[in-house]
Amino acid sequence: MNIASKLPNVGTTIFTKMSALAAEKGAINLSQGFPDFPADTRLLERASQALLQGNNQYSPMTGLPILRDAIGDLIARHYDRKVDPVNEITVTSGASEAIFDAISSLVHPGDEVLLFDPAYDLYEPAVQLAGGVCKRVVLKAPAFRPDWTEVDTLVSDKTRLVLINTPHNPTGTCWQNEDLEQLWQIISTRDIHVLSDEVYEFIHFQTKSVSVHQHELLRERSVIVSSFGKSFHLTGWKVGYVVAPSALTRELRKVHQFVTFCTATPFQQAIAEHLNEVPEASAELAGFYQQKRDVLRQALEGSRFTLLPCEGTYFQLLDYSAISDLDDVAFCEHLIEQVGVAAIPVSVFYQNPPTGQKLIRLCFAKDESTLIVAAQQLAQL
Repeated sequence: MNIASKLPNVGTTIFTKMSALAAEKGAINLSQGFPDFPADTRLLERASQALLQGNNQYSPMTGLPILRDAIGDLIARHYDRKVDPVNEITVTSGASEAIFDAISSLVHPGDEVLLFDPAYDLYEPAVQLAGGVCKRVVLKAPAFRPDWTEVDTLVSDKTRLVLINTPHNPTGTCWQNEDLEQLWQIISTRDIHVLSDEVYEFIHFQTKSVSVHQHELLRERSVIVSSFGKSFHLTGWKVGYVVAPSALTRELRKVHQFVTFCTATPFQQAIAEHLNEVPEASAELAGFYQQKRDVLRQALEGSRFTLLPCEGTYFQLLDYSAISDLDDVAFCEHLIEQVGVAAIPVSVFYQNPPTGQKLIRLCFAKDESTLIVAAQQLAQL
């Protein structure tokens, strides 16, 4: 029988392909964004205790109350914002589920969704499945700043959602307060919501982070997505959460209950206890990753790569135009085959990659000795 695909242009992700090729060739994997170092043993012990104590059945659909309360406290500490844990916080099975739920609940057939390219590859398939249409604003290297005149031009009567991501994957840039204000000025008189992907919210290297949580007007139109997998180096636990006004939360939960219903209960319990007993952990994350960023950047000094600014996330972009004329996909394959290092081509994050752009993405959420060896191999080019 013929299958009419709802996602005919979607195949295996570049992250899976590069990781598989790296494993086959024995290359150092700086492609896929996951840490190669252990998480805090206190958190792992709390998870073990929760498992052994029998906390292994369904949690409430919205998340364990103890975790939602702890998330409320976390938001108050970082953003001086009070949210209602009962009606405004939902625990999800990773940030990916949260993003999918939000798009599914807000986007109707024919609606337009504004994205900023380069964009994470989950966004557009979720919009397509909801029957929506993506319109893209291209962020230009090396600063990758939004052109607000262009944004205003692209917004139409059909625009229902603007999807933003800060700190930004893959570029490592961070929005400023004036960006949030510019966005608000464009949508304030229109029937438009915002989905803010803030999974790297605590991994920023500026004096102060910028979040939709901090914009009192914009946040009343917004769904804000966060990830404990990123914050606690436990991507395999798949625990995320969503903060949104109660009306938006009600719609999102209608989708969430039929996608996963709930997230692994012992992991929720462990994270809640850890948040309450080690509240300083999230505040220490930026310094932790800044040191790794600096180790990688210093080790690449003197190489033929040009390092772009990195203001946040655990990703570093490299310009290889002085090294090769290969397109970035072929160059990344060459790196694995000949150099022994796996990276991600940045073109895969675009609908229409800029002509002549030669950028690759490295993940520095790795042990520092791994970063040094990988940089030494890359510096030989």
